[in-house]
Amino acid sequence: MADLDGNKVAKDYGIDKPFHNQSFYIKGMDNIDWGMKDRLSKIFNPKTGKTVMLAFDHGYIMGSTSGLERLDLVLPDLLEEVDCIMGTRGAIRTCVPPIYNKGVALRCSAGSSVLDDDMSFEVIGVDIDDAIRMNASCMAIQTFIGAPGQKDSIENLVKTIDAGNRYGIPTLGVVAVGKDMERTTKFFLLATRMLAEFGCQIIKTYYCEDFEKVVAACPVPLVVAGGKKLPEKEALTLVYNAISKGAAGVDMGRNIFQAENPKAMARCVGKIVHENYSDAEAYNLYLELKDKI
Repeated sequence: MADLDGNKVAKDYGIDKPFHNQSFYIKGMDNIDWGMKDRLSKIFNPKTGKTVMLAFDHGYIMGSTSGLERLDLVLPDLLEEVDCIMGTRGAIRTCVPPIYNKGVALRCSAGSSVLDDDMSFEVIGVDIDDAIRMNASCMAIQTFIGAPGQKDSIENLVKTIDAGNRYGIPTLGVVAVGKDMERTTKFFLLATRMLAEFGCQIIKTYYCEDFEKVVAACPVPLVVAGGKKLPEKEALTLVYNAISKGAAGVDMGRNIFQAENPKAMARCVGKIVHENYSDAEAYNLYLELKDKI
């Protein structure tokens, strides 16, 4: 039994003060469980509320991708520059050191390769038990709204959301845009709102005209995809525009790992997302860094 001798009587119980319990800093997440908030805080920087994600999950449909031929050589240089990685369990287990200790967006949908004309009929490719073993910060499911496989795609998503809710793991809904799908404000207003209503805690989508309307209409954070490879200056402008219009972050893949200097590019993306650099300031910094680091 503890020795009570010498204990002082507490003097300040703060009776006149309300319980100090600030609202959680991530959009729409006040009412979720503590464990899910903890995982989200590994994805979104608590100081800025934003995230720089590095996507290297391309191989699950494209195989060996230009710039990602050797994940074990490419990733170590980039991990320190980003807040969260997005990859498959195979790539993460083999090529990401377990001391990384930042956010992990685990690709949990699986489907046909790029050789298939219709990639919308995906399946759930990772069991919830393995997501827990991987200590995933969130589970990423690609969702094809308006495609032939829409119903199956939505079923994959809601099953993952339900499993994640049981164990406190957020679901990242990825708005897919197939080659025949429109990329309009109207489409993204529909797709992002649907995924939020299904219960996703985060949504990855594409930048579009009137993007601020898409942000306003969606009750959870939107992370903007980098998409196809752009010249570095244009890619940084995309990041700046997305953040300026309300995105909670970006998920860059090819526009980082296919850049002339991927490490410098990742750092400059972070300067826009977390330090309010303009696209011009970030590009000037990139020019300074690309031959130095």
